[in-house]
Amino acid sequence: MLDQLKFAGELWLSPGPGGWTFITLPADCADQIRFYTGSKKGRAWGMIKVRARIGTSEWSTTIWPDKTSESFLLPVKAAVRKTEKIAAGDQAEVRLTVLTPPGM
Repeated sequence: MLDQLKFAGELWLSPGPGGWTFITLPADCADQIRFYTGSKKGRAWGMIKVRARIGTSEWSTTIWPDKTSESFLLPVKAAVRKTEKIAAGDQAEVRLTVLTPPGM
């Protein structure tokens, strides 16, 4: 079982449509997640279900694979950014629990 991952990351705003805000997972976290989850078979676009926590805010989401960084992107929704008083350019301490079963 993969323990909860803890890391710090910078929030950044996607230049694409919709203006999504993300945190790129550190390489070591991405490697652990890939090892734990195994094959992409059965996963839509390689997305992995997770439970994320920043400060007192906790939510379920999916992390998105990113070819550019060779890592995963954690989307941080507006309600979390508002509650935690964070925005693009800020650092955030993240706790992440992988919900996708191994081998999925």
